[in-house]
Amino acid sequence: MSEENESRQPFKRPFRHFTSPKTENKELVFGVQSVLETLRSGKEIDRLLVQRELGNSEILDLAREKGIHVQKVPVEKLNRITRKNHQGAIAFVSAIHYAKLENVIADTFEKGEVPFILILDRITDVRNFGAIARTAECAGIHAIVIPARGAAQINGDAMKTSSGALNFIPVCREESLLQTVDFLQNSGLKVVACTEKGRSSVYAVDYSGPVAIIMGSEEDGISDELIRKSDDLAVIPQTGQVGSLNVSVAAGIVIFETVRQRTR
Repeated sequence: MSEENESRQPFKRPFRHFTSPKTENKELVFGVQSVLETLRSGKEIDRLLVQRELGNSEILDLAREKGIHVQKVPVEKLNRITRKNHQGAIAFVSAIHYAKLENVIADTFEKGEVPFILILDRITDVRNFGAIARTAECAGIHAIVIPARGAAQINGDAMKTSSGALNFIPVCREESLLQTVDFLQNSGLKVVACTEKGRSSVYAVDYSGPVAIIMGSEEDGISDELIRKSDDLAVIPQTGQVGSLNVSVAAGIVIFETVRQRTR
C-alpha cells in the first residue's frame, strides 16, 4: 500500500471488547437458583423467560431492579426449549458484553475520528445479523446499535456467522431507538435511513461527516417513526424483477459506499 493510500484510511476503531470463549450450553441457564445467581452476577442476559403460572417473585424483583425484561410464558414453551428441570425459569446469557453508546461517541470524537454508527431496527435473523456485523467490522464502523427487544439473539450462531467480528466491534443495546436517534442527532451525527421509501439514491447521499445509518427488519423494513426522524432517506437503485435485497447485502452496499466516500 502506498504512503498516499495509507494516509486516506478513514477510521480507527475506538476500542475493542473481547469475550470469553463460550460453549453453546453455557448460553442457556435454567433452574431458579441458577437464574438467580446469573442475575446477581451481572452477566448480560438477552432473554429471561419465567413460567406464567408460577412466576418466581425473587427473579421478577431482581430482573426489574436490573432493568431486564421478563417474558411470562406457558410451561409448554419452556419445555420446548429444554426438557431438563427448568423449574419455570430460563435465561439466555449474551455471548458478548454490550457497550454504552454515549461512551463510544465520546471516545470517537476524543480520538479525532469521524463517527460511523450502524443502527439495526429489529433484524431478527441471526445469520443476517452475523453477516452484517462481519461487514461492519471490516469497514471500521464504530458501533452497531440494536433494540433491547425484538432483535436477533447474539448467540453462538451469530458469533460464527460474523467470523468472530462480534469480538471486536462494540454492540450497543438501547431501550428506545427513537431516543437513540435523538441522542445521535444532538451529538452532531446525520441519520440516514436506507429504505425503499428513500428520496435519494444511496450513491447521492453524503456520508463523509459523522453519520448513523439505519437498516430495517427483514419483514417490515424501518419503522415509520424512525423514518420520520431520519435526516435523509436513501434507496438502493434496482432494475431487476425481485424488488428487494437481503438486508445483509443491502447493508454491505451502503456501508461501503460510505467507505468509498471517506477514502476518495
